[in-house]
Amino acid sequence: MKKIAIFGAGGFGREVKTIIDSINKQEKIYEFIGFYDDGIEKGNIINNYPVLGGVKDINMLKEEVSLVISIGDPKTKSKIVSLIENPLVSYPNIISPNAIVSDDFVSLGKGNIVCAGSIITCNIDIRDFVILNLSCTVGHDTVINSYASFMPSVNISGEVVIGEGVYVGTGAKIINLLEIGEYTIVGAGAVVSKTLPAKCTAVGVPAKPIKFHE
Repeated sequence: MKKIAIFGAGGFGREVKTIIDSINKQEKIYEFIGFYDDGIEKGNIINNYPVLGGVKDINMLKEEVSLVISIGDPKTKSKIVSLIENPLVSYPNIISPNAIVSDDFVSLGKGNIVCAGSIITCNIDIRDFVILNLSCTVGHDTVINSYASFMPSVNISGEVVIGEGVYVGTGAKIINLLEIGEYTIVGAGAVVSKTLPAKCTAVGVPAKPIKFHE
């Protein structure tokens, strides 16, 4: 079995551990060894598993380890990945057995997390380190760039382009044939019916930018 650890020992990290357990119930693939987290003291126990340290400890590893980056905030997630320099670390795609991922021209990069109840249809390109939380849907001919995070029950219609590092809140809906610029934040429950620029926060029905940020 492959040794696997999770970076991020918060609530979402613990949920991702349950996905790994579900995968192992179907086929014993992973040996879960614990969590990494720069914000929790090494040696603490989280749900019966140890905190193994932080980024520095990952970079000192002498054996191959699969690592799942279970951090929702795109900027933090991107920074953590950039700091990990150990060539022995790999980033598998963690897909719940209770998700539906089509075989029809779906491309997945590395380090993606697809939670239970999510549906990925056809002709979809998902790059690296994307999170699709519980019960998200992704329609045909959609492109999702790296580090984007979608909270539970987000619906993405067809032919949408999601920029790098976009964060979409719970229950938001994105209408077809739109583009969301990089590192834009879409508020919970918003309905995106027009293309959104980069680095803004958009809320409401329909979603409108209320501020811009770096």
